[in-house]
Amino acid sequence: MFTGLIEDVGFFRRIERTGAAARLTATTSLSLESVAIGDSVAVNGACLTVVAKKGGDLTFDVSPETLERTTLGTIGSGAPLNLERALRMGDRLGGHIVTGHVDCIATVVERREVSGNILFTFRIPRESARYFVAKGSVAIDGISLTVNTVSDDSFTVNIIPLTAVKTTLLVRRAGDRVNIETDILGKYVERLLGFTHKGANDGGVTLELLAKNGFL
Repeated sequence: MFTGLIEDVGFFRRIERTGAAARLTATTSLSLESVAIGDSVAVNGACLTVVAKKGGDLTFDVSPETLERTTLGTIGSGAPLNLERALRMGDRLGGHIVTGHVDCIATVVERREVSGNILFTFRIPRESARYFVAKGSVAIDGISLTVNTVSDDSFTVNIIPLTAVKTTLLVRRAGDRVNIETDILGKYVERLLGFTHKGANDGGVTLELLAKNGFL
């Protein structure tokens, strides 16, 4: 589990293919003493397991599923990477609950500077748009952000200067692809409603119940 608050912008060193899977090595300024073999680290929003560390490098196993669903298999040498170590019990939750499980890939369609901030518009798959809510949370390459506006196939976010310089968003341009994790709450609500509509959860969560309690 993660918070979406990036601890370090590391750099992609190499990826070694092992059949349909791979091993990815990243250079980081994180203290390697604080990272153990077997620990989980979010790399551009994807939860990966540390399998080796040496010097300033961390190496991760990457499953075929992760390679298929994220941008990790297509990034270039030297590309910046957002890194966050897993949340510890008792840590402050400054962002939002991020699982490190990428839902889809979005594409930057516009980058516009407004009063020192950067306004991004991202194109998303239409089937994923239902999980976005204006003023709700989204993780973009592992960064916890607030959704500004939503349409049938896109959304916008406003990036303050501090977030830009502390993450990979500083170098994102139109055409770039990013990993997206939507807010976990929406997915659970959808799942519960699905069971209710099928009659498998009589007396459970319904649209009427959500509306009555101010959620709709």
